[in-house]
Amino acid sequence: MSERDARTGDEDDVKLRSRKGRALPGASDFLSTELKRLQDEYSSTSYNKATNKHLGILRAKIAKVKRGIEAAGKHKAGTGFFVKKSGDATVALVGFPSAGKSSLINRLANTQSKTAAYAFTTTSLIPGMFTYRNARIQVFDLPGIIEGAHIGAGGGRTVLAAAKMADLIVFVVDIAEPGQLDIILAELNGLDVFINRPMPDISIQDSHNQGLVLEINESGLSKKSIEMIFSGFNRYNSVVRIRQRIGEDELIAMLSGRSCYINAIVALNKIDTDASYDAVASEISRRDAIDVVPISATTGKNISLLTRSIYDNLHIMTVLLQPKGAVQAEPMVVREGATVLEVARRIHTKFAEGVKYAYITGPSAKFGNQRVGAGHILRDGDVISFG
Repeated sequence: MSERDARTGDEDDVKLRSRKGRALPGASDFLSTELKRLQDEYSSTSYNKATNKHLGILRAKIAKVKRGIEAAGKHKAGTGFFVKKSGDATVALVGFPSAGKSSLINRLANTQSKTAAYAFTTTSLIPGMFTYRNARIQVFDLPGIIEGAHIGAGGGRTVLAAAKMADLIVFVVDIAEPGQLDIILAELNGLDVFINRPMPDISIQDSHNQGLVLEINESGLSKKSIEMIFSGFNRYNSVVRIRQRIGEDELIAMLSGRSCYINAIVALNKIDTDASYDAVASEISRRDAIDVVPISATTGKNISLLTRSIYDNLHIMTVLLQPKGAVQAEPMVVREGATVLEVARRIHTKFAEGVKYAYITGPSAKFGNQRVGAGHILRDGDVISFG
Protein backbone atom coordinates (compact mmCIF):
# COMPACT_ATOMS: atom_id res chain seq x y z
CA MET A 1 0.00 0.00 0.00
CA SER A 2 1.36 3.41 -0.97
CA GLU A 3 1.89 6.16 1.61
CA ARG A 4 -0.93 8.17 0.05
CA ASP A 5 -3.37 5.24 0.15
CA ALA A 6 -2.47 4.50 3.76
CA ARG A 7 -2.91 8.17 4.68
CA THR A 8 -6.28 8.35 2.91
CA GLY A 9 -7.45 5.24 4.76
CA ASP A 10 -6.49 6.80 8.09
CA GLU A 11 -8.42 9.97 7.21
CA ASP A 12 -11.51 7.91 6.38
CA ASP A 13 -11.31 6.22 9.78
CA VAL A 14 -10.88 9.54 11.58
CA LYS A 15 -14.07 10.88 10.02
CA LEU A 16 -15.99 8.20 11.87
CA ARG A 17 -14.44 8.86 15.28
CA SER A 18 -14.30 11.59 17.85
CA ARG A 19 -11.00 12.79 19.28
CA LYS A 20 -11.58 10.55 22.28
CA GLY A 21 -11.53 7.53 19.98
CA ARG A 22 -15.22 6.69 20.23
CA ALA A 23 -17.36 6.02 17.22
CA LEU A 24 -19.45 9.00 16.22
CA PRO A 25 -23.24 8.62 16.39
CA GLY A 26 -24.55 6.66 13.42
CA ALA A 27 -21.10 5.44 12.33
CA SER A 28 -22.06 1.78 12.56
CA ASP A 29 -25.32 2.35 10.62
CA PHE A 30 -23.47 4.29 7.95
CA LEU A 31 -20.86 1.56 7.56
CA SER A 32 -23.48 -1.19 7.44
CA THR A 33 -25.26 0.67 4.62
CA GLU A 34 -21.95 1.18 2.82
CA LEU A 35 -21.10 -2.51 3.19
CA LYS A 36 -24.39 -3.55 1.60
CA ARG A 37 -23.86 -1.06 -1.23
CA LEU A 38 -20.38 -2.40 -1.98
CA GLN A 39 -21.51 -6.03 -1.77
CA ASP A 40 -24.41 -5.32 -4.15
CA GLU A 41 -22.05 -3.56 -6.58
CA TYR A 42 -19.62 -6.46 -6.46
CA SER A 43 -22.28 -9.12 -7.07
CA SER A 44 -23.75 -7.16 -9.99
CA THR A 45 -20.38 -6.55 -11.71
CA SER A 46 -19.51 -9.11 -14.39
CA TYR A 47 -16.04 -10.60 -14.24
CA ASN A 48 -13.87 -9.93 -17.28
CA LYS A 49 -10.46 -8.50 -18.10
CA ALA A 50 -11.76 -4.91 -18.07
CA THR A 51 -13.38 -5.22 -14.62
CA ASN A 52 -10.62 -7.30 -13.05
CA LYS A 53 -8.94 -4.41 -11.21
CA HIS A 54 -12.24 -2.81 -10.21
CA LEU A 55 -13.45 -6.03 -8.59
CA GLY A 56 -10.21 -6.31 -6.68
CA ILE A 57 -10.62 -2.77 -5.36
CA LEU A 58 -14.22 -3.52 -4.35
CA ARG A 59 -13.07 -6.55 -2.38
CA ALA A 60 -10.47 -4.48 -0.54
CA LYS A 61 -13.08 -1.81 0.25
CA ILE A 62 -15.48 -4.45 1.56
CA ALA A 63 -12.75 -5.80 3.86
CA LYS A 64 -11.97 -2.27 5.11
CA VAL A 65 -15.61 -1.43 5.82
CA LYS A 66 -15.99 -4.69 7.77
CA ARG A 67 -13.05 -3.64 9.94
CA GLY A 68 -14.69 -0.26 10.45
CA ILE A 69 -17.98 -1.81 11.56
CA GLU A 70 -16.16 -4.00 14.05
CA ALA A 71 -14.22 -1.02 15.42
CA ALA A 72 -17.40 1.07 15.67
CA GLY A 73 -19.08 -1.72 17.61
CA LYS A 74 -16.18 -1.98 20.05
CA HIS A 75 -16.29 1.75 20.81
CA LYS A 76 -20.05 2.14 21.06
CA ALA A 77 -20.81 3.05 24.66
CA GLY A 78 -22.37 0.30 26.73
CA THR A 79 -22.14 -2.45 24.11
CA GLY A 80 -18.64 -3.83 24.65
CA PHE A 81 -17.64 -6.94 26.56
CA PHE A 82 -14.41 -7.25 28.49
CA VAL A 83 -13.25 -10.85 28.57
CA LYS A 84 -10.64 -11.54 31.21
CA LYS A 85 -9.37 -14.99 30.34
CA SER A 86 -8.56 -17.32 33.20
CA GLY A 87 -8.09 -21.02 33.77
CA ASP A 88 -6.43 -23.39 31.33
CA ALA A 89 -8.80 -22.76 28.39
CA THR A 90 -11.78 -20.59 27.48
CA VAL A 91 -15.05 -21.71 25.88
CA ALA A 92 -17.77 -19.43 24.45
CA LEU A 93 -21.42 -20.46 24.22
CA VAL A 94 -22.88 -19.01 21.02
CA GLY A 95 -26.45 -19.36 19.84
CA PHE A 96 -29.79 -17.75 19.13
CA PRO A 97 -31.81 -16.13 21.90
CA SER A 98 -33.59 -18.76 24.03
CA ALA A 99 -31.53 -21.64 22.64
CA GLY A 100 -30.73 -22.55 26.23
CA LYS A 101 -27.25 -21.04 26.73
CA SER A 102 -28.05 -19.67 30.18
CA SER A 103 -29.44 -23.00 31.36
CA LEU A 104 -26.36 -24.74 29.99
CA ILE A 105 -23.82 -22.51 31.73
CA ASN A 106 -25.79 -22.91 34.95
CA ARG A 107 -25.51 -26.68 34.50
CA LEU A 108 -21.80 -26.65 33.52
CA ALA A 109 -20.42 -24.07 35.91
CA ASN A 110 -23.07 -23.61 38.61
CA THR A 111 -23.50 -19.92 37.76
CA GLN A 112 -26.58 -17.81 38.28
CA SER A 113 -27.33 -16.77 34.70
CA LYS A 114 -30.95 -15.70 34.14
CA THR A 115 -33.18 -18.08 32.26
CA ALA A 116 -36.55 -17.42 30.72
CA ALA A 117 -38.77 -18.63 27.89
CA TYR A 118 -38.34 -15.45 25.87
CA ALA A 119 -35.57 -13.88 23.79
CA PHE A 120 -32.80 -11.50 24.87
CA THR A 121 -32.72 -12.51 28.54
CA THR A 122 -28.93 -12.41 28.70
CA THR A 123 -27.61 -8.91 27.99
CA SER A 124 -24.02 -9.19 29.18
CA LEU A 125 -21.16 -11.65 29.26
CA ILE A 126 -21.55 -14.16 32.10
CA PRO A 127 -18.40 -16.17 32.95
CA GLY A 128 -18.18 -19.42 34.86
CA MET A 129 -15.63 -22.18 35.49
CA PHE A 130 -15.70 -25.96 35.61
CA THR A 131 -13.00 -28.59 36.05
CA TYR A 132 -12.48 -31.68 33.92
CA ARG A 133 -9.47 -33.99 34.24
CA ASN A 134 -7.59 -31.35 36.27
CA ALA A 135 -8.20 -28.71 33.57
CA ARG A 136 -9.89 -25.51 34.76
CA ILE A 137 -12.11 -24.52 31.83
CA GLN A 138 -13.61 -21.03 31.70
CA VAL A 139 -16.97 -20.80 29.96
CA PHE A 140 -18.98 -17.70 29.17
CA ASP A 141 -22.54 -17.24 28.01
CA LEU A 142 -22.88 -14.54 25.38
CA PRO A 143 -26.13 -12.73 24.54
CA GLY A 144 -28.07 -14.46 21.79
CA ILE A 145 -27.28 -13.50 18.21
CA ILE A 146 -29.74 -12.98 15.40
CA GLU A 147 -29.59 -13.02 11.60
CA GLY A 148 -27.58 -10.04 10.36
CA ALA A 149 -25.30 -10.10 13.42
CA HIS A 150 -22.14 -9.73 11.33
CA ILE A 151 -23.24 -6.26 10.18
CA GLY A 152 -24.34 -5.21 13.65
CA ALA A 153 -27.93 -6.43 14.05
CA GLY A 154 -28.76 -6.87 17.73
CA GLY A 155 -25.22 -5.89 18.71
CA GLY A 156 -24.12 -9.09 17.02
CA ARG A 157 -20.65 -7.96 15.93
CA THR A 158 -19.69 -7.25 19.54
CA VAL A 159 -20.96 -10.68 20.60
CA LEU A 160 -19.15 -12.48 17.79
CA ALA A 161 -15.94 -10.51 18.37
CA ALA A 162 -15.99 -11.68 21.99
CA ALA A 163 -16.47 -15.26 20.80
CA LYS A 164 -13.30 -14.95 18.69
CA MET A 165 -11.31 -14.64 21.93
CA ALA A 166 -12.26 -18.17 23.00
CA ASP A 167 -10.24 -21.34 22.48
CA LEU A 168 -13.40 -23.24 21.53
CA ILE A 169 -16.94 -22.28 20.53
CA VAL A 170 -19.92 -24.36 21.61
CA PHE A 171 -22.87 -23.67 19.33
CA VAL A 172 -26.02 -24.12 21.39
CA VAL A 173 -28.79 -25.11 18.97
CA ASP A 174 -32.46 -25.72 19.76
CA ILE A 175 -33.41 -29.16 18.42
CA ALA A 176 -36.70 -27.68 17.20
CA GLU A 177 -34.76 -25.28 14.93
CA PRO A 178 -31.61 -27.04 13.63
CA GLY A 179 -31.36 -24.45 10.83
CA GLN A 180 -30.09 -22.00 13.45
CA LEU A 181 -26.62 -23.48 12.99
CA ASP A 182 -26.52 -22.56 9.28
CA ILE A 183 -27.33 -18.94 10.10
CA ILE A 184 -24.73 -18.76 12.88
CA LEU A 185 -22.03 -20.22 10.61
CA ALA A 186 -22.95 -17.68 7.90
CA GLU A 187 -22.70 -14.83 10.42
CA LEU A 188 -19.27 -16.02 11.55
CA ASN A 189 -18.17 -16.34 7.95
CA GLY A 190 -19.23 -12.71 7.48
CA LEU A 191 -16.72 -11.87 10.22
CA ASP A 192 -14.04 -14.00 8.54
CA VAL A 193 -14.17 -16.59 11.31
CA PHE A 194 -13.43 -20.05 9.93
CA ILE A 195 -14.66 -23.04 11.93
CA ASN A 196 -12.79 -26.34 12.32
CA ARG A 197 -10.32 -25.49 9.57
CA PRO A 198 -6.54 -25.24 9.84
CA MET A 199 -4.87 -21.95 9.07
CA PRO A 200 -3.92 -22.08 5.37
CA ASP A 201 -0.33 -22.75 4.39
CA ILE A 202 0.42 -19.48 2.59
CA SER A 203 3.62 -17.48 2.49
CA ILE A 204 3.95 -13.96 1.06
CA GLN A 205 7.28 -12.20 0.63
CA ASP A 206 8.46 -9.01 -1.06
CA SER A 207 9.38 -9.59 -4.72
CA HIS A 208 11.56 -6.43 -4.77
CA ASN A 209 9.63 -4.69 -7.56
CA GLN A 210 9.37 -7.83 -9.68
CA GLY A 211 5.58 -7.74 -9.68
CA LEU A 212 3.33 -10.50 -8.40
CA VAL A 213 5.18 -13.81 -8.66
CA LEU A 214 2.92 -16.82 -8.04
CA GLU A 215 5.50 -19.54 -7.37
CA ILE A 216 3.13 -22.17 -5.95
CA ASN A 217 -0.63 -22.22 -6.49
CA GLU A 218 -2.53 -25.18 -5.08
CA SER A 219 -5.46 -22.96 -4.08
CA GLY A 220 -7.87 -23.95 -6.83
CA LEU A 221 -8.14 -20.24 -7.74
CA SER A 222 -7.03 -18.96 -11.10
CA LYS A 223 -3.95 -16.77 -11.37
CA LYS A 224 -6.17 -13.89 -12.55
CA SER A 225 -8.39 -14.20 -9.47
CA ILE A 226 -5.36 -14.09 -7.18
CA GLU A 227 -3.92 -11.11 -9.04
CA MET A 228 -7.28 -9.32 -8.75
CA ILE A 229 -7.38 -9.86 -4.99
CA PHE A 230 -3.79 -8.74 -4.43
CA SER A 231 -4.25 -5.66 -6.59
CA GLY A 232 -7.26 -4.71 -4.51
CA PHE A 233 -4.93 -4.45 -1.52
CA ASN A 234 -2.23 -2.67 -3.56
CA ARG A 235 0.04 -5.70 -3.14
CA TYR A 236 1.67 -5.56 -6.56
CA ASN A 237 5.14 -6.81 -5.63
CA SER A 238 4.89 -10.12 -3.81
CA VAL A 239 6.20 -13.66 -4.08
CA VAL A 240 3.21 -15.87 -3.24
CA ARG A 241 3.19 -19.55 -2.31
CA ILE A 242 -0.22 -21.16 -1.67
CA ARG A 243 0.17 -24.82 -0.73
CA GLN A 244 -3.46 -25.84 -0.23
CA ARG A 245 -6.98 -25.18 -1.46
CA ILE A 246 -8.44 -21.89 -0.31
CA GLY A 247 -11.45 -19.78 -1.28
CA GLU A 248 -11.43 -16.14 -2.37
CA ASP A 249 -13.06 -14.95 0.87
CA GLU A 250 -10.45 -16.72 2.98
CA LEU A 251 -7.56 -15.24 0.99
CA ILE A 252 -9.08 -11.75 1.27
CA ALA A 253 -9.57 -12.18 5.02
CA MET A 254 -5.94 -13.20 5.42
CA LEU A 255 -4.66 -10.20 3.43
CA SER A 256 -6.86 -7.83 5.43
CA GLY A 257 -5.60 -9.26 8.73
CA ARG A 258 -9.12 -10.23 9.84
CA SER A 259 -9.10 -14.01 9.58
CA CYS A 260 -9.64 -16.13 12.67
CA TYR A 261 -9.49 -19.93 12.88
CA ILE A 262 -11.21 -21.63 15.79
CA ASN A 263 -12.56 -25.08 16.68
CA ALA A 264 -16.22 -25.61 17.52
CA ILE A 265 -18.73 -28.27 18.51
CA VAL A 266 -22.54 -28.30 18.72
CA ALA A 267 -24.63 -28.78 21.85
CA LEU A 268 -27.99 -29.87 20.42
CA ASN A 269 -30.22 -28.74 23.26
CA LYS A 270 -33.73 -29.54 24.52
CA ILE A 271 -33.63 -33.21 23.50
CA ASP A 272 -36.12 -33.90 26.29
CA THR A 273 -38.71 -32.42 23.93
CA ASP A 274 -37.89 -34.54 20.85
CA ALA A 275 -37.24 -38.28 20.79
CA SER A 276 -35.67 -38.15 17.30
CA TYR A 277 -32.61 -36.26 18.51
CA ASP A 278 -30.09 -38.93 17.43
CA ALA A 279 -31.18 -38.64 13.80
CA VAL A 280 -31.06 -34.83 13.93
CA ALA A 281 -27.58 -34.90 15.51
CA SER A 282 -26.30 -37.35 12.88
CA GLU A 283 -27.61 -35.19 10.04
CA ILE A 284 -25.97 -32.02 11.41
CA SER A 285 -22.68 -33.83 12.02
CA ARG A 286 -22.65 -35.31 8.51
CA ARG A 287 -23.62 -32.07 6.76
CA ASP A 288 -21.34 -29.67 8.61
CA ALA A 289 -18.48 -32.03 9.60
CA ILE A 290 -18.77 -31.01 13.25
CA ASP A 291 -19.05 -32.93 16.52
CA VAL A 292 -22.61 -32.84 17.86
CA VAL A 293 -23.57 -33.74 21.43
CA PRO A 294 -27.34 -34.08 22.06
CA ILE A 295 -28.11 -32.64 25.53
CA SER A 296 -30.83 -31.35 27.78
CA ALA A 297 -29.58 -28.43 29.85
CA THR A 298 -32.84 -28.58 31.80
CA THR A 299 -32.63 -32.24 32.89
CA GLY A 300 -28.84 -32.62 32.74
CA LYS A 301 -28.96 -35.44 30.20
CA ASN A 302 -25.59 -36.02 28.45
CA ILE A 303 -23.86 -33.07 30.16
CA SER A 304 -20.97 -35.39 31.08
CA LEU A 305 -20.62 -36.30 27.38
CA LEU A 306 -20.52 -32.60 26.52
CA THR A 307 -17.78 -31.81 29.03
CA ARG A 308 -15.70 -34.68 27.61
CA SER A 309 -16.25 -33.39 24.07
CA ILE A 310 -15.25 -29.86 25.13
CA TYR A 311 -12.03 -31.20 26.66
CA ASP A 312 -11.19 -33.34 23.62
CA ASN A 313 -11.84 -30.51 21.14
CA LEU A 314 -9.74 -28.03 23.11
CA HIS A 315 -6.79 -30.30 22.26
CA ILE A 316 -5.30 -30.03 25.70
CA MET A 317 -3.94 -32.72 27.98
CA THR A 318 -2.85 -33.22 31.57
CA VAL A 319 0.65 -34.30 32.55
CA LEU A 320 1.86 -34.89 36.10
CA LEU A 321 5.01 -33.31 37.53
CA GLN A 322 6.81 -35.53 40.01
CA PRO A 323 9.43 -33.47 41.89
CA LYS A 324 12.42 -35.44 43.10
CA GLY A 325 11.64 -36.95 46.50
CA ALA A 326 7.99 -35.84 46.43
CA VAL A 327 5.24 -38.35 47.22
CA GLN A 328 2.47 -36.72 45.16
CA ALA A 329 2.64 -35.53 41.57
CA GLU A 330 1.22 -32.14 40.58
CA PRO A 331 -1.00 -31.89 37.46
CA MET A 332 -0.22 -29.42 34.68
CA VAL A 333 -2.49 -28.79 31.70
CA VAL A 334 -0.68 -28.26 28.38
CA ARG A 335 -1.58 -28.35 24.70
CA GLU A 336 -1.57 -31.66 22.81
CA GLY A 337 1.85 -32.44 21.39
CA ALA A 338 3.74 -30.45 24.05
CA THR A 339 7.39 -31.41 24.62
CA VAL A 340 9.45 -31.86 27.76
CA LEU A 341 11.09 -28.49 27.09
CA GLU A 342 7.71 -26.71 26.81
CA VAL A 343 6.68 -28.12 30.19
CA ALA A 344 9.99 -26.94 31.67
CA ARG A 345 9.31 -23.44 30.30
CA ARG A 346 5.89 -23.47 31.96
CA ILE A 347 7.68 -24.09 35.25
CA HIS A 348 10.13 -21.21 34.66
CA THR A 349 12.11 -19.91 31.71
CA LYS A 350 15.33 -19.94 33.73
CA PHE A 351 14.70 -23.53 34.78
CA ALA A 352 14.15 -24.55 31.16
CA GLU A 353 17.57 -23.23 30.12
CA GLY A 354 19.28 -26.08 31.97
CA VAL A 355 16.91 -28.89 30.96
CA LYS A 356 18.46 -31.45 28.65
CA TYR A 357 16.42 -34.51 29.60
CA ALA A 358 13.67 -35.83 31.89
CA TYR A 359 12.35 -39.14 33.15
CA ILE A 360 8.93 -40.23 31.89
CA THR A 361 6.47 -42.86 33.07
CA GLY A 362 3.24 -43.15 31.15
CA PRO A 363 1.70 -43.43 27.67
CA SER A 364 4.60 -41.79 25.78
CA ALA A 365 7.29 -43.91 27.45
CA LYS A 366 8.48 -47.30 26.26
CA PHE A 367 9.04 -48.36 29.87
CA GLY A 368 8.73 -46.85 33.33
CA ASN A 369 11.07 -43.99 34.26
CA GLN A 370 12.45 -43.76 30.72
CA ARG A 371 15.08 -41.05 30.21
CA VAL A 372 14.10 -38.85 27.24
CA GLY A 373 15.44 -35.69 25.60
CA ALA A 374 14.02 -32.17 25.88
CA GLY A 375 12.29 -32.56 22.50
CA HIS A 376 10.34 -35.67 23.56
CA ILE A 377 6.61 -35.32 22.75
CA LEU A 378 4.39 -36.01 25.75
CA ARG A 379 0.99 -37.67 25.95
CA ASP A 380 -2.00 -37.28 28.22
CA GLY A 381 -1.31 -38.86 31.61
CA ASP A 382 2.51 -38.84 31.46
CA VAL A 383 4.37 -38.46 34.75
CA ILE A 384 7.49 -36.29 34.39
CA SER A 385 10.47 -36.04 36.69
CA PHE A 386 13.35 -33.62 36.07
CA GLY A 387 16.89 -34.31 37.30
